[in-house]
Amino acid sequence: MGIVEKFLEEMARSEHSRSATEYHLGLLKAKLARYRAQLLEPASKSGPAGTGFDVQKSGDARVALIGFPSVGKSTLLSKVTHTQSETAAYEFTTLTAIPGVIEYKGARIQLLDLPGIVEGASQGRGRGRQVVSTAKTADLILIMMDATKSDEHRRLLEVELDAVGIRLNKSKPDVVFKRRTTGGFNTTVKLTKTDERTIRLILASYKLHNCDIMIREDITTDEFIDVLIGTRKYMPCLYVYNKVDAISLEQLDKISREPHSVVISCEMDLNIDYLIDRIWDELALVKIYTKKRGAHPDLSDPICLRKGATIENVCNGIHRSLAANFRYALVWGKSSKFSPHAQKVSLSHQVQDEDVVSIFTK
Repeated sequence: MGIVEKFLEEMARSEHSRSATEYHLGLLKAKLARYRAQLLEPASKSGPAGTGFDVQKSGDARVALIGFPSVGKSTLLSKVTHTQSETAAYEFTTLTAIPGVIEYKGARIQLLDLPGIVEGASQGRGRGRQVVSTAKTADLILIMMDATKSDEHRRLLEVELDAVGIRLNKSKPDVVFKRRTTGGFNTTVKLTKTDERTIRLILASYKLHNCDIMIREDITTDEFIDVLIGTRKYMPCLYVYNKVDAISLEQLDKISREPHSVVISCEMDLNIDYLIDRIWDELALVKIYTKKRGAHPDLSDPICLRKGATIENVCNGIHRSLAANFRYALVWGKSSKFSPHAQKVSLSHQVQDEDVVSIFTK
């Protein structure tokens, strides 16, 4: 029996149950998520189903460019990275991942032009699985769309990414889940979108009878299932609307006001610089300058790290053996408690943008 047939059979059984509809829905969602995981990650690991494109990750961050065919992805790549990606008036010009590098504020950001995906990509249509597997390795997703087309394209792309476990512009639910020989259920907030009975039924459907669960926010049933599965990726996303020179000012104003949206025209070079600024902001990179003893800080070659990075990350960014021989560091800048003077810190100290760091070893 196939995955779809299994799910349909479960639905048929639920029609004859006397329990409340919300509990049915929770159980069906849990079973659908489990069957979908079996479909996307088969038990046999010998096949290439889950492999992405063979593009080595480089630079300080990776951005994946996703969209339907002929929306201008290759043109954008050529504009912002000086990398030539084949463009033409017909669809499916790009057949593999084309990498380019955006050099901005001392950082090197890898931009991947992925082949155009089609509806059903998450089930393997076209090169859909390779595209979404590669997208999961990115730090930011750019969903590029034709502003002259309907919003249905955006919805379809969101559905395809959601089906493979990519959650766009969402934070990970504040839920602690651990398997135990014994366990309990605790919540620090009132649950209004689901309830304890539904959660316990879902746990039973996954054969999880003993575990510790601490829920710290008002989550939905879908979010709890995501926590159980544990393979979901929560990623920032920018919706890039191209060809805005071909729409009315009213449409342009409406689109530009939508959350996480940027309007551009690759053909007329409109708003490209603003898009790069937004990419930088979404990646939340911090630049750290290094300083040798008795010398001025090196402002020409900063180390770019993700927001929340520590002195240990700085050490690893310089040389992987540096942390093992670490004694202490001196930090000047926003993260120093004695700014503008230096603070003596340990490996766990969190750095901030444009800090100056001097490392001392044993």
